[in-house]
Amino acid sequence: MKFFWKYIFPCLFGLIIYITVRLVNDFASETKFWRRPAHTTIIEVGSTIIIAYIIQYMLNYFIRKFSMDKAREITGKRIAHEFGTIMLWSFIIINLTAIPITAVTDDGLSVADFLIDHIIAGLYVLLYFAIVRGNIYLKEYVQQRLQLEKIANDQLQTELKFLKAQYHPHFLFNALNTIYFQMDENVAAAKKSVEEFSELLRYQLYDQQQTVPISQEIEYLNSFIGLQKLRSSEKLQLFVHFDKSLASQQVYPLLFLPFVENAFKYIGGDYKLRIEASNGGNQLNFHITNSLPLDMPPAANGGIGLENIRRRLELLYPGKHELIIKKEKEKFTATLTLSIQ
Repeated sequence: MKFFWKYIFPCLFGLIIYITVRLVNDFASETKFWRRPAHTTIIEVGSTIIIAYIIQYMLNYFIRKFSMDKAREITGKRIAHEFGTIMLWSFIIINLTAIPITAVTDDGLSVADFLIDHIIAGLYVLLYFAIVRGNIYLKEYVQQRLQLEKIANDQLQTELKFLKAQYHPHFLFNALNTIYFQMDENVAAAKKSVEEFSELLRYQLYDQQQTVPISQEIEYLNSFIGLQKLRSSEKLQLFVHFDKSLASQQVYPLLFLPFVENAFKYIGGDYKLRIEASNGGNQLNFHITNSLPLDMPPAANGGIGLENIRRRLELLYPGKHELIIKKEKEKFTATLTLSIQ
């Protein structure tokens, strides 16, 4: 293929230009080129082919030169500059080669001959340049888009890892605090809690940018809820319901934990806590409500956990989630709706 474009195509390109020029000239002058002397035609054909090789070399040179400047943005000004350069050099080459040959053949050089040579040859050259350079433009554009998407994706991955690094110490602090208080009351139970805690940590080692079956996430939540109940007040009125039809649907892990953790952390008042998840077809509906202490500061019941989950939802479910959080005087409510498959 490389041999064809380098050695064969310029010859064909020259023949196409010559035939077009010859047809236009003969049509305008009402002559027949096959009645012309054979040596004149041979000279013109040979000369046109040689000129085509020169033009091909010029085009390849400037295409390589323009393609090297990948840092510049593809703009109308850049395209106009490139086409203007090609038109200028085509004009120079045609005037130095084709026009003198036309001047010494047939009846000499006329204004019509001058215009026909420049217009036809110039149009073919620009057409060839537009096809080749356009293909390169397209490849450059695709590469730029891929590069931008890669940069954006890398930034999102970095931010998600940062959120994960922030979140783990928060979870560790609360869980270890639970086990610490339990050890003063029942060492055997504390050992069991450590075992359950290790299972929770193992789940957190999953890549949080990869989805898991929702049944796995529910199992994790149940284990976490069981661990939190150990240090909760006896006044706790807990209601937990997870729809049994939620099984193989895929979700990103650890999306619901901040809400559950937040509820156990700030529960007070009449100590009511309600955790529910239901299947809405293509939607997952998660709802949690916990009562609040009457003397709770207005800024509480939020913190790093909920801020992180907001950002994770924006990154992982853009346009595919709805989060509604309401803080009233006596209770805190969070409702999350996710599009799932």
